[in-house]
Amino acid sequence: MSSDASPAPAPVTLREVAASAGVSVATASKALNGQGRMTAETRERIRETARRLGFRPNSLAQSLLRRRSFTVGLLTNDTYGRFSLPLMSGVSDALVDAGVSVFLCNVEDDTRLAQLHVEAMLDKRVDGIIATGKRIDRHLPVDLANLRIPVIYAFTQPDPGAIAFVSDDSGGARLAVEHFCRLGRKRIAHVTGPASFAVVHERAQAYRDVLTEKGLPVMEPLLGSWSEAWGHEAVKKLFDGQGKLSKTGSEKPDAVFCGNDQIARGVIDALRERGLGVPDDVGVIGFDNWQIVAEATRPPLTSVDMNLAALGREAGLTLLSLVGGQPAAPGIRKLPCRLVVRQSCGRPPDG
Repeated sequence: MSSDASPAPAPVTLREVAASAGVSVATASKALNGQGRMTAETRERIRETARRLGFRPNSLAQSLLRRRSFTVGLLTNDTYGRFSLPLMSGVSDALVDAGVSVFLCNVEDDTRLAQLHVEAMLDKRVDGIIATGKRIDRHLPVDLANLRIPVIYAFTQPDPGAIAFVSDDSGGARLAVEHFCRLGRKRIAHVTGPASFAVVHERAQAYRDVLTEKGLPVMEPLLGSWSEAWGHEAVKKLFDGQGKLSKTGSEKPDAVFCGNDQIARGVIDALRERGLGVPDDVGVIGFDNWQIVAEATRPPLTSVDMNLAALGREAGLTLLSLVGGQPAAPGIRKLPCRLVVRQSCGRPPDG
């Protein structure tokens, strides 16, 4: 029985590259690995020959030679990928040009599963590990200290003396409240998540600080859950007299800064049901800039973006430096957030 399928061509060898470039195999190898002494012209000629012939180096052989696997493990308990996937995008972007691959392992909140993943990574000789999670005040359920390979923490609680990257939540909250102030809003409320989250208190304090600095009334933040249902319920508290502004008695908010985008969406729906326009009557700003939620909200939601891709990129570049033998000082690095302005907060007053 005949077949039209042709056998796959044999891979191009280093010997073929060397012969085509008119150099020895040793010289070709050094040129492609950035080693040895030769003219820049010779090195480039060999590299161009390799590109033209479609030569692909033996990654296993290179790994053995350099004692590296050119892989990095990303550990997370963020089951839905809400925070870990944009962060992984940044890590991959930082590492791809160095020929390093990233593989993701979801440990959920299972200590045994987490330990199995770590052991598998060590068996595969990963060059390093980046640990990330779904909140910055909880440690992953596994001990990553003393692994003899570099470990970087990003958007999760680090071990003492480790290197960690987190978003500046306080700065992000400031961006939101200051933006409302520039728009001329005078009665700004804050609806946020559970008291058990450290970021809730950081953002709430920044909210208080900005309003105090501007001489505006401060309402005690309303704490609840990270849900649309809570946002809906919070509007009832705000507009039915349970959340009065401290200096203005019964005046109702003309702006609501929300602890996440889901809360903000619930707030907007509840305002609409009361016949209040967003942003004409009440401006709304969320937090996280979860695009699938923020862009589908009506009107589209202004939100604080935690720059997770940039955070991941910085974590990846730092890990590369550690793998390359360059030391880095331990500690927590806070990266700035940015405000993504859409239609839910309104325009500045005329004049």
